Amino acid sequence: MPSEIFDTISHLDPWMQAAIGLLGLAVLAYLLRFVARIVLLKIVPRFSQNLPAGWLQTLLHQRVLTRVSQIIPSLVFQAGIYTIPHLSPVVTNIIHNVAVACTVLAIGRVIVAILDSIQEHNEQALVKTPSTRSLKSYVQLGQLITFLIVGVIMIGALIDRSPLILLSGLGAMSAVLMLVFKDTILSFTAGVQLSGNDMLRVGDWLQMDQVGADGAVVDMALNTVKIRNWDNTITTIPTWRLMSESFKNWRGMSESGGRRIKRSLMVDHSTVRFLTDNEIRELYEIALLRPYLASKVEEITAYNQNFAKRAPDMAHEVVNLRKLTNVGTFRAYVNAYLQAHPRLRKDMTLMARMMEATVNGTPLEIYAFTATTAWTEYETIQGDIFDHLMAILPEFGLRAFQNPSGNDIKVGLRQNEVNALSQ
Repeated sequence: MPSEIFDTISHLDPWMQAAIGLLGLAVLAYLLRFVARIVLLKIVPRFSQNLPAGWLQTLLHQRVLTRVSQIIPSLVFQAGIYTIPHLSPVVTNIIHNVAVACTVLAIGRVIVAILDSIQEHNEQALVKTPSTRSLKSYVQLGQLITFLIVGVIMIGALIDRSPLILLSGLGAMSAVLMLVFKDTILSFTAGVQLSGNDMLRVGDWLQMDQVGADGAVVDMALNTVKIRNWDNTITTIPTWRLMSESFKNWRGMSESGGRRIKRSLMVDHSTVRFLTDNEIRELYEIALLRPYLASKVEEITAYNQNFAKRAPDMAHEVVNLRKLTNVGTFRAYVNAYLQAHPRLRKDMTLMARMMEATVNGTPLEIYAFTATTAWTEYETIQGDIFDHLMAILPEFGLRAFQNPSGNDIKVGLRQNEVNALSQ
């Protein structure tokens, strides 16, 4: 039967024999592709599941195996085109060159698929372990280089010239290429520095006031870094700007486990005074103040007694003696309160300090770190601390400074009217 078919074909016109040969070659090519696809997609995955190395599983991804099977047809045409009878050398050469170009394109797609699989594996690792470095910029650079190389080789194959000739011609266009890809080159260099020095990762809280960025890094590409701001807007920053301009990375705060409280309570100057003995006895009822008052009163009493012995004629003047002040005692209470607070870090800086007096009062600054970095919990802790301190200020004879409001002025005017009428 096959001999009869060959005899029949041999009596056909040369162009018919060439056409039948090309058709048979095409059927063979895609038949082999079908078989290779079944082997690669049905059999190979069964063995890849037992591979210990994760990178081998990445290389044997379904997308990669599919692209590998697509190389078969062009390889069949490359090898079999010269066996087609009665095919002119020109047509044979053209088909061979196209087949070579298709093979190069298929190999390039395989490389791109491998890089995509690596990126997908990296994204999964980022979800499980946020400290993992993003490879997206490197993957995109690899894909860009792959496209350029594949494009040059394909053009060389189609025009039947060595790719080296085309590459030598690109030297004269280097200035143009550098101008076109200027941002890409700068961004890649910046990306390498950012990643190499571990300056920025996906998930970091980045603040860059120059571009209005204040939020979490959600994506690091070859050319851009994408920031999701806290108001859910998206800011896209060219990667090279992160190396040419300054930015703040809050990762250190997140990793430390403590978030800083640095806020002041403005104390009215006019309420600052010495404490009386009765007031000191009343303050002894505050448990947090007892250790401070006991040691401080003993210290001040010893000093005053020694001074009275040395200068008895001046011991009756208040200016010559030491006395407790309400603001100093309040500051001691605040320090004791912060030390006893269960939601503040005791292994980090923890203090209350008096700052330089201003026209709006004397700032009593709280400098401490919460035991959490969560924003809502941090604000709750900070709010509770200052709510308590503002409410307890009158117990020390102090008052928070506040600029007079319209109601304050009205009350003052009415009081003046009452005083004037009473006179």
